[in-house]
Amino acid sequence: MLIIDWVILAVVLISALISIKRGFVKEMLSLASWIAAFIIARIFSGHLDVLLVQWIETPSARYGAAFAILFAATLIVGAMINNLVGELVKVTGLAGTDRMFGIVFGVARGLILITAAVYGLQMTAFSADPWWKESALIPHFELMVSWSKNILPGAAETLLTLGKSSD
Repeated sequence: MLIIDWVILAVVLISALISIKRGFVKEMLSLASWIAAFIIARIFSGHLDVLLVQWIETPSARYGAAFAILFAATLIVGAMINNLVGELVKVTGLAGTDRMFGIVFGVARGLILITAAVYGLQMTAFSADPWWKESALIPHFELMVSWSKNILPGAAETLLTLGKSSD
């Protein structure tokens, strides 16, 4: 195994260890908060943009500020909900089960992160390097990238067009 294979294993292991500490419920709520923050900011930043006209003149800066405000506010609300639900999990005595499912979540997240990295790096000169071609694990992630492209066609485009009017 090459160093890159050890790095891949380390990323997956670290992700799993973080998820053991935090637990499945906190990890899922955190992920849901980030997704909700993006969607809410994407859909409603145009509405908040109008309210910021008197403070920010440049349209692109105003839209960026509106997006950032909504994104941050949604993350803050998500963090508060996450803490409340985390305490509820502790009180109910499900912390052990929560942490076991957290391991599964952490491994899955690590695999998704590596798959995304491989997808991005496939478009660079790295994919022609000897270490890339000799890796024991990268070919498996290239298969996952190929599978993802077939399963999720147009997903990125759908996310990027959220909140845009179809005029």
